[in-house]
Amino acid sequence: MEEAWKRVKANAGSPGIDKLTIDHIVSEYGEGRFKEETAEMLRSGEYRAKPVRRQEIPKGDGKMRPLGIPTVRDRLVQMAAKLVIEPIFEADFRDCSYGFRPKRSTHGATEKIRETVNNGKVYWVVDVDITGYFDNIAHDKLMELVEQRINDRRMLKVIRKWLKAGVMKDDKFFETDIGSPQGGVISPLLANIYLHYLDTVWEKQFTELGTLVRYADDLVILCHKKEHALKAIEVLKAVFGKLELKMNAQKSKLVNLWIEEKNQGFDFLGYHHRRLPAYRKGGKKAWILRSFPSKKAMKKMRSKVKEVTAPRKKLTRTLNELVEELNPKIQGWRNYYAKADKGSANGFLRKIDWYIGKRLVIFWNNKHKRRKTWHFDFYSTLKRIGLKSATLQAST
Repeated sequence: MEEAWKRVKANAGSPGIDKLTIDHIVSEYGEGRFKEETAEMLRSGEYRAKPVRRQEIPKGDGKMRPLGIPTVRDRLVQMAAKLVIEPIFEADFRDCSYGFRPKRSTHGATEKIRETVNNGKVYWVVDVDITGYFDNIAHDKLMELVEQRINDRRMLKVIRKWLKAGVMKDDKFFETDIGSPQGGVISPLLANIYLHYLDTVWEKQFTELGTLVRYADDLVILCHKKEHALKAIEVLKAVFGKLELKMNAQKSKLVNLWIEEKNQGFDFLGYHHRRLPAYRKGGKKAWILRSFPSKKAMKKMRSKVKEVTAPRKKLTRTLNELVEELNPKIQGWRNYYAKADKGSANGFLRKIDWYIGKRLVIFWNNKHKRRKTWHFDFYSTLKRIGLKSATLQAST
């Protein structure tokens, strides 16, 4: 419980439906009292999971992503459970799974894709989207998969409570007969357990069709021949059918990486992956897979910059304050995009650097009611006050 509380406190986050915040627990309620009460509830069987608070956040396509925010107490119990059962499932999870796992990351998934394509004969990619994955996880099937490795009745009971706790939205209660709301501490692990069935079936029976790379509910299959890719699609549909899931026919696609005029590439985990020409020693031309920020990612980065620099209410702030607000975002973009494929990504990240400079020039001119600023002198000022660069070689 002590380690679970440390992690919950470090993650911070919004309050649940009871409006109890971590700050209030730390400053007034008492951390020791809160942990002991929670432990006693679990020992006595009095613990009851509360409904999650529905919160919607914007997605890159303009739609909203529903999140379920548990109470701090539910997050504490979920974290304690996760610390106990995660190592059990980690012993079984397959190497093709990279999402929300210890010592695994999006960079690992991206590296696997590039290595597989560049070191082998991969000419076709099955790019898969699962329709509303987290909202359509079947509780009974999920619990069957959990019970294959966990036989503690109290643990199984509390997991069922989280799944059935319901959702509060606009002061109205909605039952949850299906799905595992995004936002809970335990949700990513349960989601991985559910799709571990796919990983296992694929690696036991269908690896000759291609290489599966999965990050949570995002997945691709890297194939040599078109017939292998088409067969892979049929296999996926069959497995999804057993899990009561559906492949999104509109968003899923079959990508040809080989024929130059048909090589449209594919987006995965915020990157666009495309086979591009490279010249070896002696002028020999080779085609290799490169990874760089997708159009959607570029648009999102520009949008974040504009949020910081565009509003008129920001004109009361100093240039240094805007730079301080922008720098963590720039650092995050550089860490994520530049390290996967520096040579390819930096060209796109320079465009973000240019856009940041442009937006700050506009801010400066509006603040001081000027029509024009000498860009060279201004960019020197930005560098002097510590504005970071999104490109890796210019890191500060």
